[in-house]
Amino acid sequence: MESQLSLIWAGIIGTAVAMYVILDGFDLGIGTLSALAKEHTERSQMIRSIAPFWDGNETWLVLGGVGMFVAFPRAYAVIMPALYVPVIVMLLALVIRGVAFEFREVSRSKRLWDGAFAVGSTLAGFCQGVILGNLIGDIRVENGAFAGSPFDWATPFAIVCGFGVVAGYALLGATWLVMKTRGAVAERAREHSKVLLMVVIIFMAIVSLWTPLAMPRIAERWLPNILYLWPVPLATAAVAFWGWRSLANGREVAPFLSSILLFALGYLGLGISTFPYLVPPSLTIWQAAASPASQTFMLAGTLVLLPLIFGYTGLIYWLFRGKANPDESYH
Repeated sequence: MESQLSLIWAGIIGTAVAMYVILDGFDLGIGTLSALAKEHTERSQMIRSIAPFWDGNETWLVLGGVGMFVAFPRAYAVIMPALYVPVIVMLLALVIRGVAFEFREVSRSKRLWDGAFAVGSTLAGFCQGVILGNLIGDIRVENGAFAGSPFDWATPFAIVCGFGVVAGYALLGATWLVMKTRGAVAERAREHSKVLLMVVIIFMAIVSLWTPLAMPRIAERWLPNILYLWPVPLATAAVAFWGWRSLANGREVAPFLSSILLFALGYLGLGISTFPYLVPPSLTIWQAAASPASQTFMLAGTLVLLPLIFGYTGLIYWLFRGKANPDESYH
């Protein structure tokens, strides 16, 4: 029973992280791309396309963080001191981004808030990539506690992951704009999507080669099992080709779907590389788990709330389907 509870909670947290990365990823990516807008009206059109969704998307970040604290407190107690700096910077960047989103509509000096929105979005994405890079790599643990320094997170691999996530979010944002906007914004987003798709594939290839070469435990997971795992990289290549062809053929929805699938396949690959560790290579999901009583108590409430979150999210995306109207205020 204890083993099953830990697997259920790992699935819930994994789902929350995946939903956050995809849903908040595209609006963070639009924040990054907003710095490239040629006119204020184009930037406003980009922001209007995410106005009904962006704050609800961050619900998944809260669910993932709280779920980790409740269900796997030992992992939480190691990860937080190891990653205090990027986590705090990420949260501050999200605050700056949220404030800028609201203030730019009513402020006379829109340039200041436009810049804050772009910087906050980009910095948040970069920090999330750095956090990811550290969770893939090795966090120093002794006697169940973090045993490193406050800046152990600043490794070349983590920095590369940071830039890779920024590029991936920008790809999600660009393909979202292809789907949700019209005119010059959509056409420019299509061109950006082609470039960003190539950049993302390069980053995925770098990470895919770097991890088994630098981390023997990942090489031991993939190389002996390559006969069973080869569909993952093959599917990634096929999805990338589909995304490129859909952009070249003028499709609107398919590029965004292909970007989501690229993230899903990358997420699957990372899961294969690290499971069952929450803090590689020291703590598995079972070693980090809370008591069965705590997991059961919180699971009862989570199983009620999770369908409500999915339902609310689905309803909002359904109500605001179609192209964003460039002439309407987003308040």
